[in-house]
Amino acid sequence: MFDELDTVVLATDIKKYGLKQGDIGTVVHTYSDKKAVKAEFLTAEGETVAVLTLKPNDIRPIAKDEILHVRGFTSFALN
Repeated sequence: MFDELDTVVLATDIKKYGLKQGDIGTVVHTYSDKKAVKAEFLTAEGETVAVLTLKPNDIRPIAKDEILHVRGFTSFALN
């Protein structure tokens, strides 16, 4: 399971928020039943895109041998 402040990688697209598989987030809350976590996804400028409750199969840990990648992101909520 994940701990608070863990860096996680999204395992699937979440179209409602414009998030894509591979996007990076931070665990901001772990539920006591260990069945879900709350993760925050940010733009490069620190604007919150979404804070989502996710199941463990929706995210994965970031691997030590992975490199970060940047992609464009447009959301009406951020404009």
